[in-house]
Amino acid sequence: MSKYADHVCTDGPSIRRIENLVGELPTNGHVVIVGRDGSRLEGVVSARPTPQVFRDADEREGINAVVRLDRPDDPNWIRFIWLDEIERVEHLDSTLGSET
Repeated sequence: MSKYADHVCTDGPSIRRIENLVGELPTNGHVVIVGRDGSRLEGVVSARPTPQVFRDADEREGINAVVRLDRPDDPNWIRFIWLDEIERVEHLDSTLGSET
């Protein structure tokens, strides 16, 4: 994975928001991710995202993470979403908090 991200979170509230989103994206969770731009993506979380240190275009260091969504019925459908671009997560199953 690249060491660069379009956006990095550097302040406490933004970092906590990323950490909270990580907790809402369990491995194998069936979710709808609503983007800050209003877009909606439905899929299955391939693995719980891990916050990492990235740099932005100005070389500022900060935190962000990427979640990968898959669709079991369409093996060619894969999406990667930066957590800072997520408005909210809607759960379509009960896997929240489990890592099965």
